[in-house]
Amino acid sequence: MSFFTKLRCLITAGQGVAGSNIKVNVLDDPIAMFSDWFEQAKQVGIVLPESLTIATASKTGMPSARVVLLKSFDQSGFTFFTNYNSRKGKELTENPQAAMVFHWNILQRQVRIEGAIERVSEAESLEYFHSRPRGSQIGAWASYQSSEIDSREILADKVKELEVKYKGQDIPLPPFWGGFKLVPTHMELWQGRADRLHDRYYFTQTKDGWKRSRLAP
Repeated sequence: MSFFTKLRCLITAGQGVAGSNIKVNVLDDPIAMFSDWFEQAKQVGIVLPESLTIATASKTGMPSARVVLLKSFDQSGFTFFTNYNSRKGKELTENPQAAMVFHWNILQRQVRIEGAIERVSEAESLEYFHSRPRGSQIGAWASYQSSEIDSREILADKVKELEVKYKGQDIPLPPFWGGFKLVPTHMELWQGRADRLHDRYYFTQTKDGWKRSRLAP
């Protein structure tokens, strides 16, 4: 991170809660509003603004959460990629509902998203898979994510085996790996303010489009 970016982060951090100076352009479309906030998060130099916490639940209702990276979003939803046989992959298949939270602390902002989960097409998964570094492609094949292993050496040996197997050729998409999309039904965009008088813009998807309301902090 450059000195200029660090300075910009410091200045931005002093604006939100301390001075309540961050301007919010409130829109009727929460995804468009998210897009504005996401661009601002990148502009102020936040490291990995695409990182998010995703919460899932088993078919019996046991919750779990972890951090993943958003890879794309549009009006249809928010997409990330994973091993379908991982704990989150299995839970999202058994109970296809989830919640996401983005937290951009420098801007004193968080975004909460809730909705249904669907798998993206194999073509979309393949396109993204081949955009990844070759090492990451090998890693997707080598790791039986969330499964118990005896040592790190097992992973290293598997990587070497796969490097030999696919030497000089494209690495195919693993049948157990691909994308999930969260199709939002509820979104909240939260802006921190002084004295805990935060702005909370809450959106609900209806048959006529998004309905916006304001929640008490």
